[in-house]
Amino acid sequence: MAEGSNKGEYPMSSTRIGMDTDPNSAITQFLTKCDDYQLFQLTKFYRDRLEQAIEGGVDGVSLSLTYERIFTGQEHRKVTELVDKGNRVDSSKLLLNLVMEKGSRARRVMWESFVKMRHGVPKLDKILKEIQERGSDAFDDMNIAQGLSELPSRLKDLQQKHKKTLRVQTETLRVNTILIKEKVKIFQLVDRYAELTVISTVRDRTLVEHELLARGRDHEEWREKHLRKELEKIRTDQLFQSSFSQRKSKSGNSAAASGVPGIGKTTMVQKIVYDWATEKIYPHFQFVFSFKFRDLNTINCRINLRNLILFFYPYFGNILGELWKNPEGLLFIFDGLDEFKDSTDFADNQRNTEPQSMCTDPEFRCEVSDIVYSLIQHKLLPGCSVLVTSRPTALHLLEKAEISVWAEILGFVGDERKEYFNKFFEDQTVAAAVFKHVEENEILYTMCYNPSYCWILGLSLGPFFTQRDRKQQQVPKTITQLYSYYIYNILKNHGREIENPRDVLLKLGEMAFTGVFEKKIVFRNEDLIKYNLQPSQFLSGFLMELLEKNDSAQSVVYTFPHLTIQEFVAALTQFLTPDPGEIGKLLSETHSEKDGRFEIFLRFVAGLSSPQSAWPLVKFLGSFLHQTTCRVIDWVKEKVEGQIGDTETETGKRKLLNTFHYLFESQNKTLARNTVGSVETLSFSELRLTPIDCAVLSHVIGLCDTIKHLDLEECYIQCEGFRRLGPVLHKCLELSLGDNEVGDSGVKLLSAALRNPECKIQKLDLHDNDLSDSCAEDLASALSTNRSLIDLNLGFNKLGDSGVKLLSVALRNSECKIQELCLHKNTLTDSCAEDLASALSTNQTLRILNLESNSFTDQSVPALRRLILTCGSLEWISLFGNQFSPNGERQLESLRESRRGLRVTVWTFQSINIAAPPVTVKS
Repeated sequence: MAEGSNKGEYPMSSTRIGMDTDPNSAITQFLTKCDDYQLFQLTKFYRDRLEQAIEGGVDGVSLSLTYERIFTGQEHRKVTELVDKGNRVDSSKLLLNLVMEKGSRARRVMWESFVKMRHGVPKLDKILKEIQERGSDAFDDMNIAQGLSELPSRLKDLQQKHKKTLRVQTETLRVNTILIKEKVKIFQLVDRYAELTVISTVRDRTLVEHELLARGRDHEEWREKHLRKELEKIRTDQLFQSSFSQRKSKSGNSAAASGVPGIGKTTMVQKIVYDWATEKIYPHFQFVFSFKFRDLNTINCRINLRNLILFFYPYFGNILGELWKNPEGLLFIFDGLDEFKDSTDFADNQRNTEPQSMCTDPEFRCEVSDIVYSLIQHKLLPGCSVLVTSRPTALHLLEKAEISVWAEILGFVGDERKEYFNKFFEDQTVAAAVFKHVEENEILYTMCYNPSYCWILGLSLGPFFTQRDRKQQQVPKTITQLYSYYIYNILKNHGREIENPRDVLLKLGEMAFTGVFEKKIVFRNEDLIKYNLQPSQFLSGFLMELLEKNDSAQSVVYTFPHLTIQEFVAALTQFLTPDPGEIGKLLSETHSEKDGRFEIFLRFVAGLSSPQSAWPLVKFLGSFLHQTTCRVIDWVKEKVEGQIGDTETETGKRKLLNTFHYLFESQNKTLARNTVGSVETLSFSELRLTPIDCAVLSHVIGLCDTIKHLDLEECYIQCEGFRRLGPVLHKCLELSLGDNEVGDSGVKLLSAALRNPECKIQKLDLHDNDLSDSCAEDLASALSTNRSLIDLNLGFNKLGDSGVKLLSVALRNSECKIQELCLHKNTLTDSCAEDLASALSTNQTLRILNLESNSFTDQSVPALRRLILTCGSLEWISLFGNQFSPNGERQLESLRESRRGLRVTVWTFQSINIAAPPVTVKS
């Protein structure tokens, strides 16, 4: 029998093993008071989260269990072998399996080790804080799902019918294609569905930038750092009755899942409904009712919950009254809050003053918004559970709602992207070729966190790897080129259906532009009539048809598959119109919109001025208006030249970066050289740059002939950004790259630039970049061959003695030209003093050496004296903030007299009688 299956196995009087960790810790006291069965419950309840939390410290937990003779040496080796192979997920699962098998003492020792290591493991610390805050209530929370009444036999047949209906509705996935013979392909959901990464928090409640830009800008950062260290992944079956709930109540749970357009919210809801209907998840829910806000918009009258359900699920008839008796068994899903036409703002105080706004009776007629509001707030059918999905832009409406679980869909992370392409293409050779191209082009790869972008890429790139007449060097590199091929494929497959595709696209683009201007993404028949558009198979390549219910019948509305397609078609129109009119004025007006709604539109306009982007479309649409192309190029030139000197403010830097995106999309080397070719200084300091931004910046610098100073201090570019910038960094005279968390791997990339025979770098600032001794060998090798670098700042890193020993090899080289070297605060001790002295005894170029805020003591004084006396070029050495005695200070300071003009700074904090400065710990 599995341990814990019988509660009587753990009587309340069972012996407790005391915990010898901090006796004053509230969590320690709580765990000590837990009997064996309660600790079993706690472990089981939090198990999924514990698997994630201990991934980073699983070897330490295993060691504690081995030390207490709970694990055998062989079991410990099995756990650590998985860690050594980099498979920490399986390692933590194995550890928890072993602990659960071994019984109560194993669990106590495990939790004991959790308390000891909590402060170094953010996810584990979060769990322990939650347990501490809940106290004894935690065990009540675990049992909320228990005690649900058995489904009466008369409802079992209805439940099976409902599950069958939902299974039929959700088992297939309709995917739009651009094939003339097969406009829509139908797949089995389980064959096509690729798992998404969902996190148990919401990072941003509002987006101030275009949603594509905002997610592109921070996605890699969160994926690489926070997901690993802090953000907890949550499965869809954990949204209810799980340890992720921030609040527990018998009145029911509400969950909110957010995500940007195209991230997969609706498909995820479909998978949840399908999994419930096939009895894979949520067995405690007896009935699930799923609604789309888009469908609810068609209900223009007061209605009650009974009739709302019957409108979509008519077979429930008069039986709904039975369901109201057991609301704990009901789950309501509402998909797409951002598309809801009515207000559901939970911060609206009128809700508390107008009785009719709060619906407490499922038979009471009211507005649809009041039903949704009252269900989420647990005023209607208290005890039921509710799931709401929304774009982040509408999530603020739920800020003050009674939400138990906040979740955000991050989309595809890591191999999930590859999995999508493997499922998208039947031919795995094609799938591998397309994914390889995407992976190598970071601008495309960064987009692929979003399933919609993957879909566009699959449709657009597939033909390049399946048709022999396509040349692979023509595979699109910019976003504009990519979308041009997307439209090209539609025209190729559907262009013969209509007499004048140019005319249709012109009208469609006018409608699209108005939509961008008005922030409108759903279009109706009256919109098509207004722009003289007729529904057709050709038009369906651009617009998806969505069924919308109303009182009398079903109607059809239209939307572009993604907002960026709408923006591209709107941009394309500017080149098709026979009368360009005041195109310059239009571009300036759209550029001045402060909310960024036209940002991607303008990138597409700039990109379509490029022959590489235009030529795929010219065959079907005719030549682009030359006058428009010239005016767009002039406009881009004007914007770059007007912005190039305005980088004093963050706004100015952001605007300049945007104009560089225009240059990149245009792929116009002549334009770039004419505008930025003679630029000497580029500064984006304190402006967060994405890998995409770095790729664009690399393209621009590559066309600069006179670049001298590149200031990217505190841009958080990390190693990913360095990889894009690496090929052009050798062109700069001064590189300010401090405080970017580039790490050792980033320095390896930078070392390649230093080894470049054409390297011009004279001044390099790498302070505060998380550098350790691991990068010193690469850096030393580069310095040994470099002939340009004279000023190197490596302060505020952790090179340590071993790292400086490796650097000393380069400093000893007679060809080394370093004149200024900063090793401020690098955890240096007396152990490296001799190496420095030996290396610099023959050095004839070093003038300034900064060794401040390290841990040198009197033991290193002889070596440092020899360094100062033998390094003939030395003008100033700073040893401020080390640990010399007054005697040691005097010995070093006396060397000022040895050479005229020599400065030796040796004060310690003690000798000048001031407190040491506060230490800032960076996260």
